Amino acid sequence: MQFITSNFLPISLAFASGLMFIWSVFGNRIRGIKEVDIHAALQLINHKNALVLDVREPNEFKAGHLLNAQLIPLGKLKERIGELAKYKDQPVLVVCRTDNRSGMACATLNKQGFTQAYNMTGGMLAWQKANLPTQK
Repeated sequence: MQFITSNFLPISLAFASGLMFIWSVFGNRIRGIKEVDIHAALQLINHKNALVLDVREPNEFKAGHLLNAQLIPLGKLKERIGELAKYKDQPVLVVCRTDNRSGMACATLNKQGFTQAYNMTGGMLAWQKANLPTQK
């Protein structure tokens, strides 16, 4: 007990960092967000005719995006969600730079009744690293 009271701050920091690690690994699964890697994303695009929703900012989008992607920045998603209504029961592949904003967008879409929203893990960085095509 003396050890714990003497080292409360380092123990608390270690515990908190462990929780943050667990949340970063399993958080999307806990929130019900479906994740796909770039290979599964290609399958959704090519074989399931998925809508590609890019939730980055316009300047990021202009620098390069997936072919035929629709841009709705994450900050405007709630007010523009009506534009996506016809895709509620169709695959929607959500993309951002790394996969953080797209995860939040998937959570928003799920709350609005979208049944097939997929977060592309690794985001545009993974896509570009794999030398897959982009358009400007």
